[in-house]
Amino acid sequence: MADEGKKALGSGIVVLVSVSDDGKGAVVAAVTPDLVAQYNAVDLVKAGAAAMGGKGGGGRPDMAQAGGPDGAKAERAIATIKALI
Repeated sequence: MADEGKKALGSGIVVLVSVSDDGKGAVVAAVTPDLVAQYNAVDLVKAGAAAMGGKGGGGRPDMAQAGGPDGAKAERAIATIKALI
């Protein structure tokens, strides 16, 4: 989905946040090639995961994922990432 979002945008950042049935949150960030020098997807997902009580995150500067135990804070994760952009 993130790759499809990047293709549709052409230039931009895609952030997807989901909450599983057991209440855990997950975040994926994808950065188009023209913006990778300015924004790092790993940094974005680490911030989003922290907002949901998680630690870490991994991937590449253009695509990364992370999670947190408190999916109820998914909107906070989005707001945290948005503040970094």
